[in-house]
Amino acid sequence: MSQILEPEEIQVQAGAFSLPFLHQPPSSLFALRADRLERLAEGHPLADYLRLIAGLCRVQQDLLDHPPGDWVPDQARLDPCLQHGLPPLAADSLVREAHWQVYLDALLERFTPCAQDHVKQALAQLRDASEGQRKAWAISLLSGQYAGLPAALVPFLGAALQAAWSHWLLALSFTDLKPCDSLGQCPACGSPAMAGVIRHRGKYNGLRYLVCSLCACEWHVVRVKCVYCEQSKGLKYLSLNDDRVAVDKAPLRAEVCPGCNSYLKQIYLECDADAEALSADLASLTLDMRLDLEGIQRLAPNLMLAPGGE
Repeated sequence: MSQILEPEEIQVQAGAFSLPFLHQPPSSLFALRADRLERLAEGHPLADYLRLIAGLCRVQQDLLDHPPGDWVPDQARLDPCLQHGLPPLAADSLVREAHWQVYLDALLERFTPCAQDHVKQALAQLRDASEGQRKAWAISLLSGQYAGLPAALVPFLGAALQAAWSHWLLALSFTDLKPCDSLGQCPACGSPAMAGVIRHRGKYNGLRYLVCSLCACEWHVVRVKCVYCEQSKGLKYLSLNDDRVAVDKAPLRAEVCPGCNSYLKQIYLECDADAEALSADLASLTLDMRLDLEGIQRLAPNLMLAPGGE
């Protein structure tokens, strides 16, 4: 029986091993996100929320440009991970240390809150919390145990964690990381993917890279394959009802797998060259609501949003 191969699979089988497995995020990552969120907020039902996250992204960019601390993992810590193919910035271990908390302190100092009382209360709760309590909340957030922390804290805590891990990733410039056991697991920090991006230029045209929900590292995974159960049979693609275009022309589509009853959003840059994963995900929450009503589960986290709330 013949098998239909994806373009990237054909290239690999033909001996084209030059395509990079990893892409580092740009140094202007958070500024790009902020710009995109502000544009998407125009006329959007969740405009206030998108603008709030855009403001947080501006602070994240300031944290990236002017880090509040100079700590990065030393080589003695990194080498065993690199030798054994483990994520060198493993979130499940680093989150239990205090290094990331200086980013939270700096974010709370640099962020100018809006007039909404619940935002001010969330910031005060984080500001007054002990180091141990903050750590417990962060562990809950990164492990997807949202019941373990107040929903209102998620975007602010998530923003600080993202800023810390993205800074460490860019400071260390990894080039030889290996794939994890799970396709949807970041090879740099071990966190789950937030979304996929289908690139559209040059030799990367048509290739899928997954975007880490924490450090924003991107890694290549072949298309038309569920990143959770790795099957290809029966995958279908759904888009927003208001796209006014056919599904195969929509800039954002959910890849739905009937095998494990889950989905992952994918952004197609050929349909929107300025699209960005986190902002596109937040601006398409109506698609998540539709899929939730159909009983299809979302496994991909977005650290700026607690499931079921703003």
